[in-house]
Amino acid sequence: MKDAVDAIGLVLVIEGIVYALFPNAMRRMAGHLAASKGDALRLAGLSFALLGFGIVWMARG
Repeated sequence: MKDAVDAIGLVLVIEGIVYALFPNAMRRMAGHLAASKGDALRLAGLSFALLGFGIVWMARG
């Protein structure tokens, strides 16, 4: 459970830093996401989830 809480905290830290450093780029990206089709977003989300799973799996060995 501690690992899950640590992971969520790390995601929030990274996202917070990105929004703080690049607010205009994040606003543009949000506009692109809103205009995207659901299938494209679903595929991107699944791809990133699998990539993240692979990274964690390899790191934990």
